[in-house]
Amino acid sequence: MAADGPQNLRIGALYPDLLNIYADRGNLMVLARRCRWRGLECEITDVGLGEPLDPGRFDLLYLGGGQDADQRRCGEELAGEKGAALREASAAGKVILAVCGGYQLLGSSYVLDGESVAGARVLDLHTVREDGPRLIGNVAIEVDLPGAGGPRVLAGFENHGGRTVLGADQEPLGRVLRGYGNDGRSGFEGARTGNTIGTYLHGPLLPGNSWFADWLISTALGGLALAPLDDALEEEAHRAAQVAAGLTPGR
Repeated sequence: MAADGPQNLRIGALYPDLLNIYADRGNLMVLARRCRWRGLECEITDVGLGEPLDPGRFDLLYLGGGQDADQRRCGEELAGEKGAALREASAAGKVILAVCGGYQLLGSSYVLDGESVAGARVLDLHTVREDGPRLIGNVAIEVDLPGAGGPRVLAGFENHGGRTVLGADQEPLGRVLRGYGNDGRSGFEGARTGNTIGTYLHGPLLPGNSWFADWLISTALGGLALAPLDDALEEEAHRAAQVAAGLTPGR
């Protein structure tokens, strides 16, 4: 799809005041700047607690990570009408990116302090706490997204006590090359249904994976062909993230 004139990427940032402990604003800044460097408009609208979510208003919805107490507050709301709006957006093919705690919130339930809390039920997964250490460290996964030109590497950092279990028919986001992934056992990381993506990778994620940021933008704008950028620094950041995870770049 070629640009016919100015394009407008409309991003809804859910609970940015509560789900923001992993430099999540950095991911939003990357999306906005990579749009504007190409002459595309980008509007970011915060959607907080108690505010309705219109699934038709946005092209891309974003949820970051939060502390347990804040995650519980958001989960209680996402189990109701706001979760229904997210499911409607997902079914309509809107892009949804959820990172760490936001990823857990997209499932059917998660456990906090021994209590099971309902989630938004956008992805078929649930998250539990188990005895054992937190899953912490640099991580690299191989993903194969439609229109991305074949398998690519996403690299970042993970830090989660929860173990996320995918439903029998739920597609993972990718295969773990280095690190723990969803539970440290399955060999999978994240989850994807259509254009809805959940992942534990943060750090933040998009500055070190500019190709993925562009995939999100293009997909959210209906497959818009994006003009190339001088990404020498971004490619070096991506290479460094892979090296930090113990992966040889170019694998």
